[in-house]
Amino acid sequence: MVWRSAGERLRGERPARPRPFHEDDGGFTSVGMVLALLVCLSLIFTSAQVYRINTAAARVQDIADAAALAAENEVAEYVLVARVCDALVLSMTLTALVSFALGLVALCVPATGGMSVKLIDVGKAVIKARDGFSDRATQGLEALQKALPFLAAANAAAVAVENGAGENRSSYIAMAVLVPGTGEPLTVEAAKGAEDVEEAVDEGKDEIRDQSIEAEGLAEEANLAKEAAFERDCGDNPSYCLYERAKALAGLSGDSNPLYRSVDAWSFKVPLERAKAYYQRRLAIESPADGSAREGARSALRKRLYRYAVSLLKQGYVVDTEEEFRCNFPRLPRNADQVRGTELYGESVYPITRTEAGNTLMHAWSGCPSATGIIGHESIRDLERNNYLTCPDCEFTASSMGSVAAASSSIENGFEYHYRAIAEEAELYEEAREELDSQKNSVQRKVQKILDEIEDALKSAAGKRISVKPPGSMGAVALAADLSSSTPSSGLGSSFVQGRHELGPRAAVAGATLLADDQNEGSTVISSLLDGFDAQDNVAVGALQCVLGCWSAVLTAYTKGQQALVEGLSNGLSQIPLASQSGLGDWAAEKVMDTIQKAGLQPAKVESLKPVLVSTGSVVAKDQGQFAVAYRQVKERSKLLSGSSADVFSTVLSKVEQQAVAALGAEYTIATVEPLGELGPSLPLTLTLPEPLQNAGKGLVDSLIARLRILVVNATGVSSWG
Repeated sequence: MVWRSAGERLRGERPARPRPFHEDDGGFTSVGMVLALLVCLSLIFTSAQVYRINTAAARVQDIADAAALAAENEVAEYVLVARVCDALVLSMTLTALVSFALGLVALCVPATGGMSVKLIDVGKAVIKARDGFSDRATQGLEALQKALPFLAAANAAAVAVENGAGENRSSYIAMAVLVPGTGEPLTVEAAKGAEDVEEAVDEGKDEIRDQSIEAEGLAEEANLAKEAAFERDCGDNPSYCLYERAKALAGLSGDSNPLYRSVDAWSFKVPLERAKAYYQRRLAIESPADGSAREGARSALRKRLYRYAVSLLKQGYVVDTEEEFRCNFPRLPRNADQVRGTELYGESVYPITRTEAGNTLMHAWSGCPSATGIIGHESIRDLERNNYLTCPDCEFTASSMGSVAAASSSIENGFEYHYRAIAEEAELYEEAREELDSQKNSVQRKVQKILDEIEDALKSAAGKRISVKPPGSMGAVALAADLSSSTPSSGLGSSFVQGRHELGPRAAVAGATLLADDQNEGSTVISSLLDGFDAQDNVAVGALQCVLGCWSAVLTAYTKGQQALVEGLSNGLSQIPLASQSGLGDWAAEKVMDTIQKAGLQPAKVESLKPVLVSTGSVVAKDQGQFAVAYRQVKERSKLLSGSSADVFSTVLSKVEQQAVAALGAEYTIATVEPLGELGPSLPLTLTLPEPLQNAGKGLVDSLIARLRILVVNATGVSSWG
């Protein structure tokens, strides 16, 4: 370091001027620090003030949003009620069709003829009740639809007031207008399917019932014949019967000689096959009981009879199906007269001899002791025609074969005795089945024709349907304002913020529309409705209870789909005694189930709608109503000119004023649900209004409009578009 003297410094350099904010070493002076702090504090409090002003101004937008959602919530509730009404109308149509189907099933069972008439009458009553409910519901929904603009406006106003209460110490008011402002007239689709089914049932029910009764009688005859044949075949065991005789006389067992314990498992094929096996076995084991010529002759004739039986039974058959029964039980001759009608009479198999005296003898078989010098073979026919002498050893005559056949055909210990009885019962059964099948086919054709119409009606979801497009179906536009005054400096308590000015009224607009939510709420409404009916004790019995249960299942099927309907129909069928000898009841029940299953009903749309916020421009974009058109024009003009929001407010207020209507009560009855008409229970379908709206009237809307008009006159500023 170089040191200089004071004199040298004075001569060589000029002293530096003092600087208040900065020294040579880069530090701050006390004055500089104070000024920096003042600037920072000023910026902080200014930013806080700006934030408070913006927050106070923006809070009204939240109120506008809430008001728009509240307005659309009224529309959502209305749509849900309309969908439930539609569900009820459709379910009653389906219930009528199911009731007709159950009536058809009952018509096919003579024992339930009275129930069938009741079920059909209930079906008619349900159609009438459906038409009445549809008309009443349409009128009720029309009236409620007209009230929707008021309800939306009043609910929006109530929400705004509630949000300004308490610690907020704000004075919020809000008004909402629905887009479109008026709803379309309710449409009820024409219903023809159920009426066509009703007409077809009326035309065919008498013939179906009469033919079913006749079929039942024929089925009883057929079943009696089958029962008798079963007893003769094996049901009488261990007493004489075909099974017992085959076992005792031929030693048949196992598959060749089965034993059945029930006629339900037995068929006419069993005795026919048993007989075929029996004669084959008897032919194989046949031998004379002793060595006498007479017994030898009878044994030879039995063999010839068995051989003939084996050949004859090959022509036998049994065709036994649900659709038809045909059979052929070949008969063996029982006496000489019947032998003459068989090929046994003309067979040239019997030996001919001549005696020394020149007389001609015919023998039963070649083993006859007198059958020496056989000169030929002739038939029983030849024996009767030529009047040959009788052989003294075998004693063969024209009636010998008939006597052998008669031995086992005329008494109950003979196999042929029971076989012939079975063959006769088979003929009776075949005759009864032929007439029965004819009657059943006629009944089934008539029933199937009606079921086809029911299926068509189900597939097309036949019946009156309620379709709504209410005010607010596109959305709602809400106008909100905060009329309270606010001093920017309040709460800060600082000299950095001046408190001489106040924030004036703030306003904003918002839009909302509806989106589909899940269908739990719709299902819950329907379940609650069913609970209301369940709470009514002893309102229906018999056929009415059966149909009411089906209606409950059908209404559940509206939300749960096909399986619920099938289960409901199954429960309904379980209450009908289907047992009948003709089987038409079971057939009809099966066909009805098939018809319902083929209908392929899917869960319907009963989901609730929820309001969501959207831009006001999207709400009014497609509507051509006066409000929507004016709103679009004002919005575009305001964007271009950055002018006042007064035009926007005036347009909304005028529209709301036009749509304001009279007040409603606490509850609004849409219609009374009577699923079975005058025959069954009833339950009113009501809509309970929110408590803030129950005592509201047109005065509420008028007062809000008046306050907002004052705001329009006194307030200026830039509009806030939602």
